[in-house]
Amino acid sequence: MADTLTPAVRRLGGAVLSLFAVCVTGFFLFRVLPGDPVVTMTRGSATSPAQLAELRHEFGLDRPLPQQFLNYLGGLLRGDLGQSYQYREPVSSLIAAHLWPTVLLAGTATVVAAALGLWLGQRAGWRPGGLGDRLHTGLALTLWSVPTFWLGLLLVVVLGVGVGPVPGLFPTGGMDSGRPEGLPMYAADVAHHLVLPAATLVAVVYAQYLLIMRSALLDERDADYLVTARAKGLRDDLVRRRHAVPNALLPAVTLVFLNLGQVVAGAILVETVFSWPGLGSLFYEALRVPDLPLVQGLFLFFAASVIVANLVADLVHPLLDPRVRRR
Repeated sequence: MADTLTPAVRRLGGAVLSLFAVCVTGFFLFRVLPGDPVVTMTRGSATSPAQLAELRHEFGLDRPLPQQFLNYLGGLLRGDLGQSYQYREPVSSLIAAHLWPTVLLAGTATVVAAALGLWLGQRAGWRPGGLGDRLHTGLALTLWSVPTFWLGLLLVVVLGVGVGPVPGLFPTGGMDSGRPEGLPMYAADVAHHLVLPAATLVAVVYAQYLLIMRSALLDERDADYLVTARAKGLRDDLVRRRHAVPNALLPAVTLVFLNLGQVVAGAILVETVFSWPGLGSLFYEALRVPDLPLVQGLFLFFAASVIVANLVADLVHPLLDPRVRRR
């Protein structure tokens, strides 16, 4: 029993240390950002030096940096991420309010990208060097190399605004039209707004799954158990689906878990381009001030989601593949 728990405890301890390192790094990293939050928030309004000093005192910016850090750690131990400078709301409440749009966008894109990439990857890897392999792999690598924001803007121009006689087909910003007419109509409206940002994420991300699946299937093609299956008279498609693909899926499972951890982090560039009201756009707005409690809270939340997903992947992978179990 002790031998079974030791690797899990070791991984859990590593996750806790990583999370603490993120807390320390996040606090000091955002303190070196240029700009004064108080000056930024009062820009355009007549504010006296006394009022600026009062705001700095209210936000705790006039305290020594070590004291600010200790107050920050104390708040984290109590589950308090602080209060946003610009929104004057608890950071945890802001994260909760913007979490669902990000999960909807990034979650949908992750599911579609994984399904598309794994399906195309198994076909490309089963017949390497063929037309399908060269076509799918080349297209995936090309899209993977394209800057995300540029691809998003291109989709906005072509499919959102319209080109020449082709009219715009999809909305270019926001999550809905603001005219809910019952749940079915509202769901259809949200899905209509979801098409372009989700397509942007899928186009950039699915290459990872395709390449992982293709590489894993190439390693399995000449395995002894597949030679045995062919010798029994099984059709090539059955050999691929029933024997090769299940074993080749194991590396892709790890990638799925890691990308699930990034779902809550969203895509800052995509959410900004399409004005999607998720955590990515909230992070962008917080960086402009900079709203230190909000950027620290979001940074910690993003990192924690990735660390937890990585921990789950480490614990689940040995259960799926006995070959990687540690004795």
